[in-house]
Amino acid sequence: MTPGTLYAAIEETWPPAARRRVGPWTIRDGQGGGKRVSSATAEAPVTARDLPALERAAADLGQDPLVMIREGEEALDTLLETAGYDIVDPVQVLTVPAAELASEAPPPISTFTIWPPLAIMEELWEEGGIGPARRAVMERAAAPKTAVLGRSNDRAAGVTFVAIHEKTAFCHAVEVTPRQRRQKTACHMMRKAAIWAQDQGAETVAVLVTEANTGARALYASLGMEVVGHYHYRMKKE
Repeated sequence: MTPGTLYAAIEETWPPAARRRVGPWTIRDGQGGGKRVSSATAEAPVTARDLPALERAAADLGQDPLVMIREGEEALDTLLETAGYDIVDPVQVLTVPAAELASEAPPPISTFTIWPPLAIMEELWEEGGIGPARRAVMERAAAPKTAVLGRSNDRAAGVTFVAIHEKTAFCHAVEVTPRQRRQKTACHMMRKAAIWAQDQGAETVAVLVTEANTGARALYASLGMEVVGHYHYRMKKE
């Protein structure tokens, strides 16, 4: 999978409300849906003279000046650092062949694919900080998409959103309620997502995780997921 294909899959499975071109920048209107849908990206070489346009465009949307730095954009990273933009949330992109992840089915009645989400699924997301603005991102994503409900001890325990772009199924907003952790709920949900993805013709399952989230990184590594890319953000200091 090329970096371009990878970033396209991230964008299409977790899309902004709108995007427009301003000089060398793609400006995204996230409408409160988080950094990924609110960040700008550089589509052409950038100089310091291009920063005021970025900052004005962000202000017009009521957003902070925020730029996603992708692999190979070291010059942009240095430029923004010099201009007073801090690093925020380094992220790893992990993938695994869908067939490999789907080779072990989750236990019966431990997982269900459901769309649109049930009220209990929205409550689990809300509990994990995935509020209405981020759930609106899920609504915007084009089909095929679903949500996976995980159950443990006869109770709803976790939830994730899954959407496919071309042959890649991205799992976003993976949440397990604290009172039901250490029950393999996340593992079961990821395997269910892979089975669903295979049925939709996807060949790869992917997930994003911050470098600081060592617990999630260990979980995904245990499922055979490997790091295939990374990015981070730069945000203007106030």
